[in-house]
Amino acid sequence: MNSPEECEIPCYKATLVVSLKERLPSDELLDELTRLFGILADPTRLRIVDALTSGAELCVCDLSHALGISFSATSDQLRTLRQAGIVAHRNDGRMAYYRLRDGFLAGLVAQARSQLTSRFS
Repeated sequence: MNSPEECEIPCYKATLVVSLKERLPSDELLDELTRLFGILADPTRLRIVDALTSGAELCVCDLSHALGISFSATSDQLRTLRQAGIVAHRNDGRMAYYRLRDGFLAGLVAQARSQLTSRFS
């Protein structure tokens, strides 16, 4: 690809390009965004996150029954979400209850769901 100095396209807008370059995320932030969206790209994990957007703390059994998947599959996916810092858990005796770590993902999922629902209606 040609460098900007060699660009032969007459619509090159130097001021706009400089402005865009200044607001582009750092490589570190891009890595984190890629990791986050990669984790959410798994349908089972996204369904778990969606279930947790209710704000309620749910145990593995609750999630497993709600999603119609095995206890072990639910547990494995929750471990991935926990290691990624997406969900937090609280132990109560032998039970562990899960919730979204913060409201950011609940808002993101709700907004994406709303947008896509209106598209497919």
